[in-house]
Amino acid sequence: MNTTKSRAVIIGGIRTPFLRAFTDFMRIDTIALGVAAIKGLLERYPIPWKEIQGVIWGGVILPSDYANIAREIVLDMGLPPEIESLTVSRVCTSSLSAITLAASAIERGDVDVMIAGGSDSTSNAEVKLPQSFVHKAAPVVMNSKSTVKDYFRLLASLDFKKDIIPSRPSVRERTTGELMGESAEKMAARNGITRKEQDLFALQSHKRAAKAIETGRFACEMISVDTPDGKRIHTDNIVRGDTSLEKLAKLKPAFAENGTLTAGNSSSLTDGAAAVLIMNEEKAKSLGFTPLASLRSWSYGAVDPKDQLLIGPAISMPDAARKAGMTLKDIDLIDIHEAFAAQVLCVLKMIGNDKFAQNRLGMEKAFGNINPESINVHGGSISLGHPFGATGARMVTTMANELKLTGKSTALLGICGAGGVSAAAILEAV
Repeated sequence: MNTTKSRAVIIGGIRTPFLRAFTDFMRIDTIALGVAAIKGLLERYPIPWKEIQGVIWGGVILPSDYANIAREIVLDMGLPPEIESLTVSRVCTSSLSAITLAASAIERGDVDVMIAGGSDSTSNAEVKLPQSFVHKAAPVVMNSKSTVKDYFRLLASLDFKKDIIPSRPSVRERTTGELMGESAEKMAARNGITRKEQDLFALQSHKRAAKAIETGRFACEMISVDTPDGKRIHTDNIVRGDTSLEKLAKLKPAFAENGTLTAGNSSSLTDGAAAVLIMNEEKAKSLGFTPLASLRSWSYGAVDPKDQLLIGPAISMPDAARKAGMTLKDIDLIDIHEAFAAQVLCVLKMIGNDKFAQNRLGMEKAFGNINPESINVHGGSISLGHPFGATGARMVTTMANELKLTGKSTALLGICGAGGVSAAAILEAV
């Protein structure tokens, strides 16, 4: 292993369009989405395949038959089978985790060229039969000596309602039994975040994403994807540039009878993938690539799901800045994952709260006050969508490009996730 620390740099990234679940990507599973993303990445940034040393891939809705989807993507792509592959599953932070793991391996001197990213296909989430069916059927199905009579006895023992009807998949916390939106409702009430504030933030997200699409800002990071029925998909289909505060105000609460969270100010179930090419800086120069950015620092954390489930970025973001020796005034761009408008606004409120800083961060003063209008310059997950395993790579790609295009120096990213986990990273222009 090389004992001299090397800087890991981001050469570039791409993503597929992000589509609402059960629309045009319904017949494309998470592995195929990953293949499309990496294929597009290597077309955009042509590098001899023999130079690629590893693929680290994030995913949340993993197919039960293929747990290491990174390996399946490598094989389906036709990449050299010697390429090592690793699948990371850390809920919504998965692809950022993949990226920082790749950067760590490069900076340790283990490898020089890595691909990292993630994908998810909510459309292909597995619908499971009740566990009672498994308990009854498994002893028969798994026994090679089972006879026709055994199968008939099995059929006779099944209760249609209890054993056959599939349960509806839901993103509930195992420890609390709450849907994420229900937890976000509690956060909004606790922190005094109003429905109007949430709708205004959602409107901002949609307007900015729509403008980015209209002006071609995403052209440098978006690829087209051909569906099995021959349709070519060029762009996202969740963004609503024509929405208004009045339209958003008419939507009914989604998680509580008198709640403030709606389908309009929450992220949608989404299909999509994103991939990033990361290299040793010297290797990049030798191959003729010009880097966009480097990862100056990152931070991962967790909070008690029974408290404020999605507040974690209010801890991880200041911690990432601390590790980089930076304060809020040193940050040019801020990009926060928009699971819900309420969650983003709660995070911003706590980041500016002295008591929170003292109790949760051990800091005398808060990290600083951040205006919601100053973040997410091209929208976020509310408008663009949120394929769980791909969002982190989408954010890294957009912010790395933004640093290059604007001449700005630093970007701070923050992501919340199920289970109370969180992640943050600081990108620095190269």
